[in-house]
Amino acid sequence: MTTSGPSLNQPPSRRIAEELRAAIEAGHLAPGDKLPSERALAQEYGAARNTAREAIRLLAEEGLVTARHGSGVFVREPQRLFRFGSDRYSRSNRETGLTPFRLEARRQGKEARIDVAYISREHPPQDIAERLDVPVDEDSVLHRENHYFADDEAVQIVSTYLRWDEAQGTPLTQPRTGKDGIYGRLEDLGHIMTRVRDEITARMPTPAEAAVLDLPSGVPVIEVLHTSLDQEGEPFEVSRYVHRADRTGLLYELSVE
Repeated sequence: MTTSGPSLNQPPSRRIAEELRAAIEAGHLAPGDKLPSERALAQEYGAARNTAREAIRLLAEEGLVTARHGSGVFVREPQRLFRFGSDRYSRSNRETGLTPFRLEARRQGKEARIDVAYISREHPPQDIAERLDVPVDEDSVLHRENHYFADDEAVQIVSTYLRWDEAQGTPLTQPRTGKDGIYGRLEDLGHIMTRVRDEITARMPTPAEAAVLDLPSGVPVIEVLHTSLDQEGEPFEVSRYVHRADRTGLLYELSVE
């Protein structure tokens, strides 16, 4: 590896990271390739091992490399994205008997698993209370949290909020809600989804989210705050989707009026 003029003015760790990044981008270090050890990098660049360690940390924060315990540090391999969008709530998909996640996993030849983390009556977060028009200082919502896996790899966290006064005493409070899932039970209550509103942001994960999703350092999440509206234009369900950004893409096809 050779150094360029501008990089000589950078801290040693950033100079090492810059050259490794260039090698990855040029394909000299291909996906799956193992990086030189900290000791080897330190010798090559005439630096201390902690300097080489910092350079690798910088690359990991950018999502370019990942450490495998006991094996070393490797260039991350590109992953096929799970794509979710405007059709995920369509009746035609629901009629297959599979959730959007299970359908997408099947398309990729992966085994889907959905774990019900918990179901509880709670005070809602402020943004949820505003969208469902319920008190923020009361146990006014039912909160269902599910963790989604593909081939045992965590992909997304979904937190669904429903008005407690509607959900209480129904299968919505149980892990298994029956045919057509929660939307089937909400239709039983008179709410037919006719419109959705998705608010999409990107951010770094909370420590709890990073632990559930087993996120490598530097990988952000995509948050989709979804609101279902019924035939009366009334919001009746809000779900917060937290996706691994390195595993998920969003695809929306909208008519232009």
